[in-house]
Amino acid sequence: MTFGYTTAPIFTTFETMKFIVKLFPEIMIKSKPVRQRQVKQLRQNIHTILKRKQAFEGVKVRGFWDKIEVIADESSYLEVADALQRIPGIANILRVQQYHIEDIDNNFDTIVAHTIAALGASLAGKSFVVRIKRAGKHSFTSHELERYVGGGLLQLTDAARVDLRHADVTVKLEVRDEDLYVVEERYEGLGGYPLGTQDAVLSLISGGFDSTVSSYLTMKRGLKTHFCFFNLGGSAHEIGVKQVSLYLWERYGISHRVKFITVPFEEVVAEILRTVNHSQMGVVLKRMMMRAASEIAEEMGVEALVTGESVAQVSSQTLTNLSVIDRVTDTLVLRPLITMDKQDIIKLSAQIGTEDFAKTMPEYCGVISDRPTTAAKLGRVLQEEENFNFDVLNSAVSTCRIVKIDEVLESQMNIAEVEVVAVPAVNDVVVDIRPPDEAEKKPLMLTNNEINKIPFFELMSRLEDLSRNKNYLLYCEHGSMSQLHARHLNTMGYSNIKVYQPSK
Repeated sequence: MTFGYTTAPIFTTFETMKFIVKLFPEIMIKSKPVRQRQVKQLRQNIHTILKRKQAFEGVKVRGFWDKIEVIADESSYLEVADALQRIPGIANILRVQQYHIEDIDNNFDTIVAHTIAALGASLAGKSFVVRIKRAGKHSFTSHELERYVGGGLLQLTDAARVDLRHADVTVKLEVRDEDLYVVEERYEGLGGYPLGTQDAVLSLISGGFDSTVSSYLTMKRGLKTHFCFFNLGGSAHEIGVKQVSLYLWERYGISHRVKFITVPFEEVVAEILRTVNHSQMGVVLKRMMMRAASEIAEEMGVEALVTGESVAQVSSQTLTNLSVIDRVTDTLVLRPLITMDKQDIIKLSAQIGTEDFAKTMPEYCGVISDRPTTAAKLGRVLQEEENFNFDVLNSAVSTCRIVKIDEVLESQMNIAEVEVVAVPAVNDVVVDIRPPDEAEKKPLMLTNNEINKIPFFELMSRLEDLSRNKNYLLYCEHGSMSQLHARHLNTMGYSNIKVYQPSK
């Protein structure tokens, strides 16, 4: 092969900026019909999610046998990349520039030229290596093209040197027939299966570290995850669980609508306190929850329950106790965290964004035993339950509230509508309640108004920072969290709290 690089190559016009979505490897090994169904579902999920935002107008999604292409405007690529990284079923995403090159076998200089145009500036003063993936019929090998492109980059850019082992920059190219893809950036996906390709489950969620992480893991695995909350006696707890459930759905499962179920369990707790020996209370409470959840799941046509239990984390989670708890239902119970250490669970909750929810989640548990059993006997538990009035449990199930997850705001009982402001008055103070990482990625810019940053999970603890003599407008991206908190604060007497929702 001769190396005669053209210093002023002729450029062909690239089609557009696009993303190559790589499928989760387990999808790739499925049978042809299963694989086709899962790719179709993933393409549909991507299309549904990207079409929800006005900023993504004009985005095109195309499905192929081994990949999905997303074509986007350059101005919105960061938002598109962020959205794609949170969709189950995706292994990784490549942001690429695509060029069509006629007679590519004899047009190596054009390949070099396009590579320089896309990546040349990033090589200045750095070592690099070229890696190429190739598909189709060509007269050259991938290694031959790597050598030619590497030589061209070394000669025609300010790159320091080629380093095959410890390069500062890896130049990644893909050649498919007569199309060249220059990889500008790689993003890691969630993995798992596309939502809608697996069955639905009902997750018992309390808002803490364990239940939020277990819910995330089932969503990641492609299971359409509904949320079931047992209210043991606190409106603040219910609001907290609603907001973390809404967060999980909006972030990882928004392609499919799910339900949020609230089961009033205060009277069940009271009945347990009256009739059950203190050592058996924890196990009996879990059995009552399993009974109720199983009945709700059957009504919804859901195949399995999900809990955040981990072996031996608390007294009710010994294998003996879990066995006794499970004996109360024929419904399949999934425990994604069963062998995970607590610190690993907390670490994962930080990665998915639920750690701050969990740390500030109010707890209302009336069933506390000073000497809980770690080795429950089914006979003893059944004997204790004979004293329990099951009409109380039946009443709790019959009065449960089931709402669509995106309508949890409207489900708040006895809470008046909150005023929504599109254009703030000069003296209004806008409070950005988004999580810190989201606020940093997309800063809120206003010319005439003071902006305070108070993450929603710190609002209740920082109420003293809000003057009664000022008007405050809560802001979040979707408007869901801001309305939820504004309504709650209004009921607490903060009539000066409204919602800021800019006009589209």
